[in-house]
Amino acid sequence: MTMKIELLIRGGHVVDPAHHIDAIHDVWIHDGHIVAMGDYDGKPQRTIDAQGLIVCPGLIDMHVHLREPGAEWKEDIESGSRAAVAGGVTTMCCMPNTNPTLDHAGVITQVKMRAQQVGLCHLHPIAAVTRHLAGKQLTEMRELVRAGAVAFSDDGKPIWHAGVMRKALEYASSFGFLVIQHAEEPTLTDGGVMNEGWVATQLGVAGMPVESEDSIIARDVMLTRLTGARYHVAHISTQGAVAQVRSAQAEGLLVSCEAAPHHFALTEEEVIGYRSDAKMSPPLRTEKDRLAVIEGLRDGTVTVIATDHAPHHIDDKRCGLECAAFGIVGLETMLPISLMLVRDGVLTLPQLIAKMTINPAQLLNLPAGSLAKGAVADVCVFDPDATWLLNRDTLRSKSHNTPWHGKTMQGQVCYTIMAGNIVFEKTSNEGL
Repeated sequence: MTMKIELLIRGGHVVDPAHHIDAIHDVWIHDGHIVAMGDYDGKPQRTIDAQGLIVCPGLIDMHVHLREPGAEWKEDIESGSRAAVAGGVTTMCCMPNTNPTLDHAGVITQVKMRAQQVGLCHLHPIAAVTRHLAGKQLTEMRELVRAGAVAFSDDGKPIWHAGVMRKALEYASSFGFLVIQHAEEPTLTDGGVMNEGWVATQLGVAGMPVESEDSIIARDVMLTRLTGARYHVAHISTQGAVAQVRSAQAEGLLVSCEAAPHHFALTEEEVIGYRSDAKMSPPLRTEKDRLAVIEGLRDGTVTVIATDHAPHHIDDKRCGLECAAFGIVGLETMLPISLMLVRDGVLTLPQLIAKMTINPAQLLNLPAGSLAKGAVADVCVFDPDATWLLNRDTLRSKSHNTPWHGKTMQGQVCYTIMAGNIVFEKTSNEGL
């Protein structure tokens, strides 16, 4: 890691939704913290000319799979951190489906220590709800929080057993812990590889119906009402799911949800041609579902954008659609894909940035997502108009499973600053 210096980000358009800032300002950083915005009697050791650029809090991705420990050939904490900062992300939350599972305090500690050694990105583990993700015995939640866990999920697998889910929500509600659900009824999706519908029929493959997601959320909302717990739906993808979360929120239940960029940017038609890079869980849905997720983002039902970054080795994706692994990488494409919501008039730029900064920070009680005086200097500086061609071979992730290979992106990160250190700087040959 480089030495912390006095840094001036000059003349940028500062967008800090946490403090309703949306104006041209200078941002001063000293000793790893924000010391001033505007006039300041400092002597910067380095100045970043941010004229024409957006300056915002470092992005937060609350849903990533880093594969360490246990599958480091797909991704590890260092390669995932390099991908994150290239995408403007300074804080990540990693899911527990590793080997060993993040269900023991020692493993949580190991992951946090490894991230500190890498020193590129803040990393907060999300611990397992059940031992070994088996869906049976609850983990020692308080012990895992003491070790550094910020929430609980069996993501990668649903918590399908209603009795286990009730116990998890009851215990979590006693301490205010957040339970995150991968909403899927596995008896409805067994053998499925994509959304159930005309595309799956045309390709001759088994489908995964929207009812698999909707039914689990309906059950969980009832259990949330019973227990008073904090409940969060990961990577929401269906019209019915968004409607159920909206209704639960209107009732006053502590229910929230996130959307992944691929679910509001792509549909099931992306799989035509047996494109395994468009295979994910939950799957890409119909245009009706995509528009429902966008409406949820617009009206505030969906408060967070998170990637579900799921790296896989090429051998896991180039083996035919039916046997290919679920998931895509997303850390380096989250910002440009999400900016389409601003260009299309769905969200203002501050509204969009809030869904990737202060909203997940508040949901998880993280000390991040703000450019307030005294805050840790996690900053993203990006050009919203820059265009660049996505080449999978230039991604910083170890894995290159992306459906956006060969497509033009609009919006590019120029600098990422983590705790006052410039951890990413765009080179002159990046972009079109």
